[in-house]
Amino acid sequence: MKRLLLLSFSLACFQAFSQAPDKNKLEQLTEKHWQHGVELLQEIVSMPNNAVFPEQIEVNIKWSEDQFESRGYSSERLATGGIPLLLVEKKQPGATKTALFYFHMDGQAVDLSKWFQADPYKPVLKEIQENGEWTKIPSDRLKTEYDPNWRIFARSTSDDKGPVAMFLTAWDALAEAGISPDYNVKIILDFEEEQGSPRLPSAVVKYKEKLAADMMLIMDGPRHTSNEPTLSFGARGIADLTLTTYGPKFPQHSGHYGNYAPNPALLLSQLLASMKDTNGRVTIPGYYDGITLTQTEKEILSKVPDDEEAIQRKLGIGRTDNVGNSYQESIQYPSLNIRGLESAWVGKEARTIVPATATAEIDVRLVPESDPERLFGLIKDHIEGQGFHIVSEDPTDEQRMNHPKIVKMVYSISYQAFRTPMDSETGKWLRSAMNRAFGKDPVQIRISGGSIPISPFVDALGIPAVTIPTVNADNNQHSPNENIRLGNYKEGITTVMSILTEKTQDMIRLK
Repeated sequence: MKRLLLLSFSLACFQAFSQAPDKNKLEQLTEKHWQHGVELLQEIVSMPNNAVFPEQIEVNIKWSEDQFESRGYSSERLATGGIPLLLVEKKQPGATKTALFYFHMDGQAVDLSKWFQADPYKPVLKEIQENGEWTKIPSDRLKTEYDPNWRIFARSTSDDKGPVAMFLTAWDALAEAGISPDYNVKIILDFEEEQGSPRLPSAVVKYKEKLAADMMLIMDGPRHTSNEPTLSFGARGIADLTLTTYGPKFPQHSGHYGNYAPNPALLLSQLLASMKDTNGRVTIPGYYDGITLTQTEKEILSKVPDDEEAIQRKLGIGRTDNVGNSYQESIQYPSLNIRGLESAWVGKEARTIVPATATAEIDVRLVPESDPERLFGLIKDHIEGQGFHIVSEDPTDEQRMNHPKIVKMVYSISYQAFRTPMDSETGKWLRSAMNRAFGKDPVQIRISGGSIPISPFVDALGIPAVTIPTVNADNNQHSPNENIRLGNYKEGITTVMSILTEKTQDMIRLK
């Protein structure tokens, strides 16, 4: 009996360490299991997941625990002082390396009035008509038909429950085939990503021994707009800034006090306009310091197959900001984006007044060369140079009388950027896996424009991190009518299987 058990164990290890399915085998496994994966996706997106409502998130945490534990993973809730993180782990016999995967399970809030279906949490299969409209079709058609351009519409189908379902489906497919990774797998599930993961940085430091790994693989975000397999080696960080200017203590009749009481909307507009030139470049001295693209780096960026003309047509813009010479170059720099303006009333509610206040909400996308505290220091110096007195609370009557121009400045830093070298061991290993899956190199992005809370892991754990985006770029994430394209979902399953079966023992050869 002992000999039989030993033989079984040896065969299991042989499967785990020896087999690396080729392209045909990966496609066969995907074809066999993708409909099971669609059922899993439909189940997972049916759970509301707005982190503003902890009771919704508890259902998602419990579901995740059950799903991973049923597949032989251990699970542990990591206390954060609020909504916990969930760490699941699967150790492999004889493994010498560990990969830490990151997913998030929460989603953006929904506005029911903007969705073209009764319930954003009830997935609907749709196909596009000649007039460009998406119409519902029966899910039963998937049993006998398949069109890669059909889409499943529901909140979080792409951001980020789709990739979670891809991973579970890929794991099930490999398990049935008797194949497992030759490395240990850890997965961190974040349930507050859409809220900025406010408790994550301190939690990563607190639990860094539990999270220890050799590399981090982020399953989030869309592929390149070409929809080719993609790897992204970094992401910009994010911070935000709120500026409020002041006029009269209360809105005043513009006939009585126009031309006399300073208008805070005009004051704010002048301040904002002083921060950028007509070409969209930040004029604050030192804002772009430390960022110099070498010729080699420019060549890397030029290899990304962007269609600049198509991007501009899609956005409906006849010109671009001139921060960089291309789309890829532009996102190598920190941004200063006005994301919202508010003063008094507009439209049918407009009234003839001098407003009391004007507010600008600004987001700052960070790059590794940008110290956010330094950037905000530069912004503060610039504002003071424009003659403003800066406060952190609404001004007192005394401050109003003593300072002709007052602005309230409040800022916060969510997390810093990260970037992993493309020629790193992890980069070469992932390229090898995706080459095996698709027969070609993936599109490689030096740093993506969006932000994900990964720098705390990179800094605390001292490991490289790479994003493996799988979903379609036009998925409407964060917006009404979020969706995932079936072709992307199937290829996402294939992608995950290729990574789970890529040998970490071969990393030495790839160095």
